[in-house]
Amino acid sequence: MAPTHVWVKRNLFPSLSSGLLTLVLAGVIIVLVKAIFNWAVTDATISGTTRAACDAGGACWTFIKVRFDLFFYGRYPSPERWRVDLALALVVGTTAATLIAPPRWQGWLALILLGFVPAVAGILLVGGVFGLPYIATNLWGGLMLNVLLTAVAGGGGFILGVFLALGRRSKYPVIRLFSMLFIELWRGVPLLTVLFMAMLLVPLFMPNGATIDNLLRAMLALTLFTAAYMAEIVRGGLQAIPRGQAEAATALGLRPWAIQSFIVMPQALRLVIPGLVNTVIDLFKDTTLVSIVGLFDLLAVITQAQKDQAWLGMAREGYAFAVVVFFLCCFGMSLFSRRLEHRLNRHLRY
Repeated sequence: MAPTHVWVKRNLFPSLSSGLLTLVLAGVIIVLVKAIFNWAVTDATISGTTRAACDAGGACWTFIKVRFDLFFYGRYPSPERWRVDLALALVVGTTAATLIAPPRWQGWLALILLGFVPAVAGILLVGGVFGLPYIATNLWGGLMLNVLLTAVAGGGGFILGVFLALGRRSKYPVIRLFSMLFIELWRGVPLLTVLFMAMLLVPLFMPNGATIDNLLRAMLALTLFTAAYMAEIVRGGLQAIPRGQAEAATALGLRPWAIQSFIVMPQALRLVIPGLVNTVIDLFKDTTLVSIVGLFDLLAVITQAQKDQAWLGMAREGYAFAVVVFFLCCFGMSLFSRRLEHRLNRHLRY
């Protein structure tokens, strides 16, 4: 690896014109960073509970402090927000345990994550049983809604995507054709169109008097859309596994389902971890589109909060907060993915 001064000279000052351009851009960046720092930190205000406490020359983080719970929970009732926290902790904790546990425990933890945890989390969020008050889905919103949609669509899309990937490699023409048409159809339609179809066309096929909750429609649309992309990623991993392994397993007398479950699929999924996480990150960012179909995610709640007469003109603070939240979430997922890939693929490094 070249020394630092050699890299700087080669990439930033290879010629006189490039050096001048580097200096000009560096000056512009310094001025912008200083202005942003002064606005966001030096001249900012976070004390008080009204806009009157804010300094006109800096950011009014009081707006974020006062509306913090609204941005994270939407209109979910305050006395019941512990249920959201518990459901999130249950999902995150079980997911982390599944990924870092020894191989002999990962199968059981995966079954718990895909079967038991969603049921418990759903009961906690919706309520209506075990003495928990019922909370209508039209009260759900904020970052909670973004995380929920990502978890449901990501988990459901992954499971469906695995079956579609296997179906596209099936020796049966009907299954292979159906899987291919499903994948190409959903990949060829913009997500915005898929959401509108879920909101406008699904009710037309329902019996008279029957309705589907808007949140469930959005979950279904995002799950089907994500499954198509997950399927292609998993199929790429399956194609990377040498055929000789499956042939050797067949020669040993293993059944096809055992070969896929215990030999081929674990290796394929290990190879495509970056692609799967990238899809989840894209999905997390795409959940902001549900605002156009009447659901109030974090971005929609921030937009609505700015229309309050007491907080007019807080667009910069609101969207800056959204940028920080989305960056931290996406960067955290990417960092966790890299460390997980590093640990699982340790045997591939020489």
